[in-house]
Amino acid sequence: MVSTADPLPRSCAEEITAELDRIDVMWSRFRGDSTVSEMARQPGRYPIAESDQALVDWYWRLYQLTDGAVSPFVGQALADAGYDASYSLRRIAGIAPCPAWSDVIESHDGELVTRLGAILDVGAAGKGFAIDRVARIVAEHTDTFIVDGSGDMVISTGDVPVRVALEHPADPTKAIGVVELASGAICASASNRRAWIARGTDGTGHDDIGDDAHWHHIIDPKTGTPTWDVVATWVMAPTAMLADGLATALFFTPADRLRERPDLIGADFEHVVVRHNGTVEYSDNPDVELFL
Repeated sequence: MVSTADPLPRSCAEEITAELDRIDVMWSRFRGDSTVSEMARQPGRYPIAESDQALVDWYWRLYQLTDGAVSPFVGQALADAGYDASYSLRRIAGIAPCPAWSDVIESHDGELVTRLGAILDVGAAGKGFAIDRVARIVAEHTDTFIVDGSGDMVISTGDVPVRVALEHPADPTKAIGVVELASGAICASASNRRAWIARGTDGTGHDDIGDDAHWHHIIDPKTGTPTWDVVATWVMAPTAMLADGLATALFFTPADRLRERPDLIGADFEHVVVRHNGTVEYSDNPDVELFL
């Protein structure tokens, strides 16, 4: 959703639609005609649009920041757990750990050169990237706007900050706090979003591998299964791509450790983390008010 004080020209809406379609054709693992689906079928050389190089580079830096915990190669594990193109919500037996970056990608400068077929999933930062691309188009027509991609936002409201509620991870009708933001981005990640009961099968549709299991989309690539210590994160950063990726990184790596590598992040960020045991960690920022 794009909010502006005045209506945008039709050409802007058309440009936004075209750009989102382009991103989908390149990066969606849910459509058979995407580049990502072709990469899953066979290794090869796959050109990267100049605009998309930043996303690939950011994934490589996230991979380094988190010692491989934020990985684009969780796609197969997600599909095997039932979060696949048909949303079967059925997991197969024997979900394997995810391959290492060097096992799949030989190089990623200007093109992705892959050594083997693998399902890429860019969900950890891809939505933020798409929101940034939309914001870039909108900014050509107005200085004051909000681009809201299901709660992940780029905000540009001048001197009037926007109050953004932080959804309670156990009760979406409540908030654990609010953030005031007049510029930049805020992105969230939570284990109660894109969560499902993955009914067990043996891979042929027979339900014979034990009890149903609770799954969500934040996968530990070392095990191929969900991570459970952290239940929700929020990050405020200059861009949505940065905020989105760091919100996922905080499920695996403490904020203090992430901040030790400014060379990989390239910008300051603020954060809120809610853990499974109920504890909350947050930046000392006057624009963040928590109801604790």
